[in-house]
Amino acid sequence: MSTFVTTAPLASPVLNKLSTITPIVLTIAGSDSGGGAGIQADIKAISATGGYACSVITALTAQNTQGVTGIYSISSEFVEQQLDAVFSDLNVIAVKVGMLSDSDVIHSVAKKIKQYSPQYVVVDPVMVATSGDLLLQASAIDSLKSELLPLADVITPNLPEASALIGVKVPKNEGEMTAIIDELRQLGAKSVLLKGGHLEESTNSTDLFIGADSVERLSAARINTHNTHGTGCTLSSAIASYLAQGYELHAAVRLGKEYITQAIVHADELIIGKGHGPVNHFFDRNKAI
Repeated sequence: MSTFVTTAPLASPVLNKLSTITPIVLTIAGSDSGGGAGIQADIKAISATGGYACSVITALTAQNTQGVTGIYSISSEFVEQQLDAVFSDLNVIAVKVGMLSDSDVIHSVAKKIKQYSPQYVVVDPVMVATSGDLLLQASAIDSLKSELLPLADVITPNLPEASALIGVKVPKNEGEMTAIIDELRQLGAKSVLLKGGHLEESTNSTDLFIGADSVERLSAARINTHNTHGTGCTLSSAIASYLAQGYELHAAVRLGKEYITQAIVHADELIIGKGHGPVNHFFDRNKAI
C-alpha cells in the first residue's frame, strides 16, 4: 500500500559527513550545441547549486532551441577511456547519467559504475528532447532497464519516458500517474521521481517521489513560459549535486525541485534563440547583478 505525504516547505535539510568533502559530481551525458540541455545544462546546474562538475560526453548533437538536426555517437571505447580518466583521479561522490545513445554505451557506463562504485547514482532516462526529437534508440531501452536502472539511487523519468520504460500509455492526469507506481518500482531503482510537468492542463506541476514503501507528493505552481529546454537535465543534475554535498536523498530531491522551479520562474529573463529557450540556471547570480 502506497502512503502519500504532502511535502511541507524544507526548512532545515539534513546533512551527513560528506558536507566536509569537495562535492564532485560527474555528469555522463550528451552535448547540446545550443547550451540549454545535456552536458552544458548539467555543468551549469551543478555549479549553481554548489557542486564541482566533471563530465563524460556520450554523444554530440547538432541542436538549438528549435530542435535536433543531428546526433553523432561517441564510441563505447572512448566513453570508457573518459570514465577511467575521471574516476582514477577525482573523488567522484555522485554521478548523474543522462543521454546514452545506444546499448554499447549503456553497457560501458554500467560496467564502470560497478567498477568504481560512486556513492550516489542519479539516472535521467533521456529519450525525447523538449522539441519531441528522439534521443535514444528504441533498441537500447531494454539495455537501460536491465543494466543501468537497477544501479540508481533515483531515476527521474518524465511521463513519456515512464510510458516507454514500462510499456503503458502516457498518463494524462495525477490519478493515472498513481496507477503506474508499482510498475515503476519494478524497474529496480531504489527510488523514482516521476515528473508530472507534461500535465499541461494542471495548474500545478506535481511530481511523485516514489520510495520502496512510500510516495511523497512534490508540487509547485505551473509557470507560464515556453523556456523549458533542459528542465530534466537540470533537475537531475541538481539532485546529484545536493547528494554530493551531503544532503539525504529526500532533502536532495526536494531541494532539486525548488531549484528547478526557480530556474523556470526566471527563465523569461533570458532571451535565447527562437524556440524553446533554456531555464535560468544562475537566477540568484543574475538577480544580484
